[in-house]
Amino acid sequence: MTTVAPPTATRSATQAFSILCVDDEANILSALRRLFRPHGYTVHIATSGAEGLEILGREHVDLIISDMRMPVMDGAAFLAEARKRHPDTVRLLLTGYADMESTIAAINSGQITRYISKPWNDQDVLLTVREALERQALEQEKTRLETLAQRQNEELKQLNASLEQKVEARTAELKSAHEKLKQSFLTSIRVFSNLIELREGNNTGHAKRVADLSRKIAVKLNFSATDVQDVMLAGLLHDIGKIGLPDELLAKPVSHMSGDELGLMRKHPITGQAALMGLENMRAAATLIRAHHERWDGQGYPDRLSGLAIPYGARIIALANDFDGMQIGLLSPRRLKAAEAIAFIQQNRGKRYCPQVVDAFMEVMGAVDTVPQVVSELTPSSLKPGMVLARDLVTRDGVMLLAADFVLDDNLIRQLRELEATEGVRLSIAIQPERK
Repeated sequence: MTTVAPPTATRSATQAFSILCVDDEANILSALRRLFRPHGYTVHIATSGAEGLEILGREHVDLIISDMRMPVMDGAAFLAEARKRHPDTVRLLLTGYADMESTIAAINSGQITRYISKPWNDQDVLLTVREALERQALEQEKTRLETLAQRQNEELKQLNASLEQKVEARTAELKSAHEKLKQSFLTSIRVFSNLIELREGNNTGHAKRVADLSRKIAVKLNFSATDVQDVMLAGLLHDIGKIGLPDELLAKPVSHMSGDELGLMRKHPITGQAALMGLENMRAAATLIRAHHERWDGQGYPDRLSGLAIPYGARIIALANDFDGMQIGLLSPRRLKAAEAIAFIQQNRGKRYCPQVVDAFMEVMGAVDTVPQVVSELTPSSLKPGMVLARDLVTRDGVMLLAADFVLDDNLIRQLRELEATEGVRLSIAIQPERK
């Protein structure tokens, strides 16, 4: 047996093709071994079919060359048995012209690749063997690649399915995070608005009411969701510019202010806009804050805008601000009743206030009167996770603890119970009715 590394493109230098030569004549086996030795093949020899099968059982063989005429087990029977045990091995038959009938039998039973006639031409034999082995190597590589492609396709399908699930899960996480971020942002604005009202004294809830009414009017006027939010935010922070004003000025109704005091007060819309312009997502609301004291007839401030030149959202906030201000004594010492404030707004339609805004306001007020909000007042001990606040939770000192629409969880409920126990106060929390 001779082992030499073959110079072939389909195998590496350490992977020699292996050939099994089977013949009962020693000189034939020697001739074949001498023929293949210089070309780097690993050559096994066997003098019978039984010995050849034994070698096949313990050695890896790529190609078999078997003589047809052998005692006990001829070439046809041997190749047929070799095919059963090792179907991927290439099979060649060495035969003479007188054995054509037996050769046909070998082709049928052993499914040989080719037969080689005796006497043979060395170059023809080498070419036949090389082509047969290269074809086998190509078929094996094709099979390997097909198997690899199939496995990779299955892995890709699994990966795609997993990726879709991950994308859905991640999208849900991002949506949840966005909603939490939005709620945190709105809660921060409401808390800040509440701090502004504490600065003003007895006006707790004014900004919240202005924002809520402004939002309802904006919805009635078919504002987009983004514009509705800008109107609500501007309503919550419309008095932010008053933070730096003296306490005694904030305590006076507008009708009792001197000229200098009125001039100082009228700067607060500009101050409010300037305070928020550094926040990109508050710039639209800041513009509305600057214009929320403009009048439809052009007699407002600070820019004396009139009619359609006034930002639409600012016209809404102007009306909502006056409506609440008349009832809590911001505009005059006498607090007007709701019906009186409504009558004043109707009388000033097309004068102080935008006609379309007044009409939407009247529709909203009609809806508020006929469809009261149904809420439940609960103590912390009765709260359950998932409940939603119907309105802001504010302490007796005017400090807002939680904003309306906040969804309660176990941690918040525990904190509310601890607050009630440690502070010795009884909290009453307004809860929205459960949505069906």
